[in-house]
Amino acid sequence: MEISSNDYQRFKVILEKQSGILLGDNKQYLVVSRLSNFIQEKGLVSMSKLLDQISGPSGRMLLKQVIDRMTTNETLWFRDKYPFDYLKSTIVPSIKKSQPTLRIWCAACSTGQEPYSIAMHLDEIGALMSTEIYATDLSERVIDKAKKGIYQQIELKRGMPQDKLKKFFTPHDGEDWQINTKLRGKVRFQPLNLLETPYRMGKFDVIYCRNVLIYFSNENKTKVINGLIDNLKPGGFLFLGASEALTRGSHPMKMVRCNPGLVYQKEA
Repeated sequence: MEISSNDYQRFKVILEKQSGILLGDNKQYLVVSRLSNFIQEKGLVSMSKLLDQISGPSGRMLLKQVIDRMTTNETLWFRDKYPFDYLKSTIVPSIKKSQPTLRIWCAACSTGQEPYSIAMHLDEIGALMSTEIYATDLSERVIDKAKKGIYQQIELKRGMPQDKLKKFFTPHDGEDWQINTKLRGKVRFQPLNLLETPYRMGKFDVIYCRNVLIYFSNENKTKVINGLIDNLKPGGFLFLGASEALTRGSHPMKMVRCNPGLVYQKEA
């Protein structure tokens, strides 16, 4: 499949407007690799026909499927380690001194590795049952997978320690493994587009939004970050990805060193 310059520009505008994903000027190969088979499956003859369909009044479902295929969904267990260790060692003990319930939100949770990693850490310190964990993602497909909590061996090899595998998983249908019922019941998964601010989910003590803003324009980064900060309680914490940071237009936040890494804290 080939994409004309005009069609590529049209697609870039649609993708960013609907999902926040900003494609570079020379990423046609990425679009081809992710959409060629899909276009054939739908019986469309070209990228131009696909664009006409998703731009029309009846193209909403098709547009969702296209965005889903353009989403990276790169994830692993206990990614970067410190966001989970700092939650366990410092944030939870501090918050528990002043309130009985902890509220955590994982934005852009992909297939569930991050919220389940958090749940495992909380369970190990006896704080899981008094914590509400919410997890959202743009892709309904990955949300459905996360709810089931079933993972293949290749997915578990990406950061899952053997002791936690034995403690929190049960074998499922051959070589797959499933998160136990206790943890699955503590994470509330739902679809959410981060561009659609304000977020009507209440206030949180901790928000994780990691390794998704790298795909956004500066304008959309600021919009999302400020939306997240607005949903933090005073004194709440925001974890971004290792290569992400607040923008110039972001609401002011205190930078806290975790050694290694850092987290942003809202003024109390």
